[in-house]
Amino acid sequence: MRKVPLVGAAAVLVLGVAGAVAVSAVSQAAGPSPARSQTLVFDVVFSPFEPVQANNARNPNSPFALGDEIVAHDQLFSHGQHVGDDAFSCVIVSVPPDILLANCTGVFRLPGGTIAIQTTAVPGPKPKDLAVTGGTGIYRNVGGDGTLVEFGNGKGKLTLHVLSLVARGG
Repeated sequence: MRKVPLVGAAAVLVLGVAGAVAVSAVSQAAGPSPARSQTLVFDVVFSPFEPVQANNARNPNSPFALGDEIVAHDQLFSHGQHVGDDAFSCVIVSVPPDILLANCTGVFRLPGGTIAIQTTAVPGPKPKDLAVTGGTGIYRNVGGDGTLVEFGNGKGKLTLHVLSLVARGG
């Protein structure tokens, strides 16, 4: 007598697993809609250069020491209208005689949410390549990349290629 309930339970289990696999395959095949991308372009007015001496062990021949920081609060414009700002902080990770190098993180505050980025920075006008690492609000599922160009007159241009990423399965 025990064989019938055991066989029945095994059949229900096998059918249940097969059904779950089939439903999972259908939902992944239907999947989310393709990722959407957009390009955001802003004129930038940079804040004054603000180094923060965080390391007390100083080299008298260098304005920077390992661990010093650079902070910024720049303004973003589109078609002449103020549309947001940013909050940047960079930590100095390499000093002369090696190349001056900083590891930077930033948040762009825009209508509808924020966009977070990471980059490395070296002195000079060379464009900074940015990695878009996330966001909030309408930008909460974003990734992508961008470029920050400094014109040398306190102004620049920010271009973000933002890709809306949707988690698999919804």
